Amino acid sequence: MSMEYVRKSYGVPAKRGMRVLYTGCGRHEYGTIRSARNGRLMIRLDASKLTMPFHPTWELAYQPAEGA
Repeated sequence: MSMEYVRKSYGVPAKRGMRVLYTGCGRHEYGTIRSARNGRLMIRLDASKLTMPFHPTWELAYQPAEGA
């Protein structure tokens, strides 16, 4: 399932390279969307070397593009 599928199905503005703020589990961490797989966003949090799956509407705040 593609990034387009995620955008249409969940009504989120997700795009590859977009910055997000993850606020789950009592944490506040920024990360970058790398891809989409199986209806999930693959995000690399800034403090991690790994890309992990996140549900598009669960505890994510989509950040506006720089200069927008």
